[in-house]
Amino acid sequence: QVQLVESGGGLVQAGGSLRLSCAASGRTFSINAMGWFRRAPGKEREFVAARNWSGGSTYYADSVKGRFTISRDNAKNTVYLQMNSLKPEDTAVYYCAAHKRGSYYSPSAYAFWGQGTQVTVSS
Repeated sequence: QVQLVESGGGLVQAGGSLRLSCAASGRTFSINAMGWFRRAPGKEREFVAARNWSGGSTYYADSVKGRFTISRDNAKNTVYLQMNSLKPEDTAVYYCAAHKRGSYYSPSAYAFWGQGTQVTVSS
């Protein structure tokens, strides 16, 4: 089992920045990649970003490319999502997840999920 705990959400004005953190514990050696997803009110959960553990390759949704950056601190078993130039449409609950197998873009490829952290961007 892998436990994931997100933090760093909050309320920010449009154009501002936030950094989300996701601390992993448990069988972290089994993790091959980590991802961030989000769910806005009334919408389906959608892919935001992912990072491969071994090679460090990163993947982003088109809607956040150039504004968000996913990174990792190996020593802390923590993955971050730096969010810049935030827009009201970025408002959502953000979840981190540990990848198991399959497409990084699909929620079904992730085996473990955090509880989520709310991000609200005011206009």
